[in-house]
Amino acid sequence: MDLNHLHLHVKDLEKSQNFYQNYFGFQERIRQHNILFLRNSAGFELALMPDGKPNIFPFWFHFGFRLNQPEEVRKLYDRMQKEKVVFEKPIYEDEQFVSFRCLDPDEYKIEVYWEKE
Repeated sequence: MDLNHLHLHVKDLEKSQNFYQNYFGFQERIRQHNILFLRNSAGFELALMPDGKPNIFPFWFHFGFRLNQPEEVRKLYDRMQKEKVVFEKPIYEDEQFVSFRCLDPDEYKIEVYWEKE
């Protein structure tokens, strides 16, 4: 059994949609009422619902995207830096693990990483 979706409340639906499409490869799947469903190539769905005051998660909460190669993490980090994405943690690298944490438009914390298996 796999986890298959995440539901987030967002201040600006279009801004959040653009962020997840631009950096993480999600595409619009369907709109139901006021919820936008995005899906990535692995079938994971992200449900975005407009909300003027989204609840803030605890400081430790984050979700992550695992990439296949350490170079992919570095490349996305460099791109996000150039495009002024806000980072919570800069890139970290060792032989087994490469990661960074950024913030989406609503300041949800996202970890992007590669881990040697």
